[in-house]
Amino acid sequence: MSASNTSRRRRPSDPSKDMDSKKEKSSKPSSSSSKLSFSFLDGLRLLTGIALLSIALSYFITGQSLFWGWKPWFLSLPQVKSYIYGPLSLTDDELLLYNGEDKTKPIYVGFNGSIYDVSTAPQTYGPGGSYHFFAGRDAVRAYITGCFAEDLSPDLRGVEEMYVPREDPEEDAKLTKGELKIRRERDWRMARKKVNEGVEGWAKVFKGETGRPYFWAGTIKREDDWLEKMPKKELCDQARDGRPTRSDAEKINPYLRQ
Repeated sequence: MSASNTSRRRRPSDPSKDMDSKKEKSSKPSSSSSKLSFSFLDGLRLLTGIALLSIALSYFITGQSLFWGWKPWFLSLPQVKSYIYGPLSLTDDELLLYNGEDKTKPIYVGFNGSIYDVSTAPQTYGPGGSYHFFAGRDAVRAYITGCFAEDLSPDLRGVEEMYVPREDPEEDAKLTKGELKIRRERDWRMARKKVNEGVEGWAKVFKGETGRPYFWAGTIKREDDWLEKMPKKELCDQARDGRPTRSDAEKINPYLRQ
């Protein structure tokens, strides 16, 4: 070999320096892993900050709610207990014990066979409350008719009559028997629909779907023929007197003109 070729050869590197260099490179985290870790933590901090800000604004604006009016069941101790121990099953007589008179018991309201916990409104359903007479009983009939004194009963039979238009002999004389029959069947069908809508509306209130802090707690135990054993009630005077005339009913529901 020539001297020039020999001089061009690279000197062998120091093995100890190579090892130190490799250790330094391995000890430094890669740029991709550093960015990934930072991105995740940054996102977590951002979401946490937004959640806390939303909670603070909700309480500041509403004055009571931390979740903009949403009331999760798991933040309500009575609902948590109901979830743990399961739904109630009480007879009508047993339900009467939960009318608010005993301060150690919750306040229940029966409605169309279901039991709802209204303990959060003792000023309404507790002793001295404006609707205390509803506590501890199923008085669905009174909710529909508005006759609180006479209709504290779970019996809805005949209630639809309050929505059936009053008969008008002069108008009826213009129709054939067949037309009168069809109209009468339609009147009662629409009346039953109105009753069902009223029941469903009140059920939503007691389920807490309208913002009230009530919730479903169970069902009322009754015999299969409990309704047949009860004497059928007549429509109360207030509900009977409030029945619409034919013209009023047609103004509210043009379908009745057909």
